[in-house]
Amino acid sequence: MRRFLFSQTSCSLLRRQRRPKDIPHRWFISSTSFSTAEYEDGDAFQNSPSKVKIFDRHLKRTQRDRAAWLLRPNDSFVHAVAENLVDRLEDCKKTFPTALCLGGSLQAVRQMLRGRGAIQKFIMMDTSYDMLKLCKSSQRDSDNENIETSYVVGDEEFLAIKESSVDLVISCLGLHWTNDLPGAMIQCKLALKPDGLFLAAILGGETLKELRIACTVAQMEREGGISPRVSPLAQVRDAGNLLTRAGFALPGVDVDEYVVRYNSALDLIEHLRAMGETNALLQRTNILKRETALATAAIYDSMFAAEDGTIPATFQSTLKEGNIHDRVERTSFSTEVQKEGFCHNII
Repeated sequence: MRRFLFSQTSCSLLRRQRRPKDIPHRWFISSTSFSTAEYEDGDAFQNSPSKVKIFDRHLKRTQRDRAAWLLRPNDSFVHAVAENLVDRLEDCKKTFPTALCLGGSLQAVRQMLRGRGAIQKFIMMDTSYDMLKLCKSSQRDSDNENIETSYVVGDEEFLAIKESSVDLVISCLGLHWTNDLPGAMIQCKLALKPDGLFLAAILGGETLKELRIACTVAQMEREGGISPRVSPLAQVRDAGNLLTRAGFALPGVDVDEYVVRYNSALDLIEHLRAMGETNALLQRTNILKRETALATAAIYDSMFAAEDGTIPATFQSTLKEGNIHDRVERTSFSTEVQKEGFCHNII
C-alpha cells in the first residue's frame, strides 16, 4: 500500500540514483549530502556524508510518525508561524510556478498558501510516511485544489532534487533538526533556479526557556546533576551568517516571539509531542525519573504561573529569507531585518 501511494505521485524533478543497501526503508530516496563542517568558505563543500552528528534522525522520523496521529487540526501557534512565513510571498512581484516544501509544518503551509506566489506545482517532502499520508488525505479539504501536489518521502540532509529545478524552497519549523544546517541550506540553494527564493522558519535559541530553567533546577535537586533535555537551537546572530555562508544573496532575518499558555506543564509536553518537537539528541538520557518529572512540573508552575493558573511557554521563531541572485523584485524589502521583541500571546 505504501509503495503504491508514492509510485502514483512520483516527481520528474527527483534525481534518480541507485538505493544503498543499508537504508532500511525501501521508499526512501538516496542522494548525496554536502557538509560544511570542515570549510570556512560557504561555497566550498565536500561530497561525503555529514560528520556533524547531534540529532538522532531515525528517532526524529519516528516522532514525526507519531505526531501525524496526534496532530491538532487547528494549532494556533503552528498556523501563526506558517502564515507569517508564507506572507513573505506577497512582498515579491515574481511568481513561483514550482515550489518545494521541506518537513516541519507541511499541512499548515499548504493551508496558508491561498494563491500566494502563483504556485502551480507543489512538492511536499518529509521523512515521515505517515505525515505525508495525512497531508494527502486532507488535500480535498484544502483551498488549493488547482495546485498539482506531489508527495515525496525524503530527508532534508540528503535532498534528492535536481539542481536548478524549483523556483521556491520553503520550510516551516523543520530545518532546526538537521545535523548540518549549512549543508542542508547549500543543497536548497543548489535545487533553486536562478532568481529562486528560499524561505525558512526555525525555532530560535530562546525557545522553551522556561522549560529549560525548570528542568535544570529539578534535575539539580533530585539527581545532583543535569542532562540535555532540550536540543540546542541557533541564536539570532547566527541566522544571517548561515544564509551568507550558504551563498544566498540579500539575506533577511526576522525574529518573532510567541507566548503560548497552557493549563499545566503536562499540556505543554503533549503539545510538543503533537508537533513532533520532542527531544531527539543523540546524547540524551532515555530514562526520565518520575520524581524528576513531577518536580519539573511543580517548579515550572511555582516560577512562571500566571494569576489565572496558566503557565507560559516562549517559542522564538527565526524567519530566514535568501535568493540565488539579487534580482528578485519586491514591493518592500530590507537587506537585513531583525524584529526582536515582537511578542504574540496565543491561548
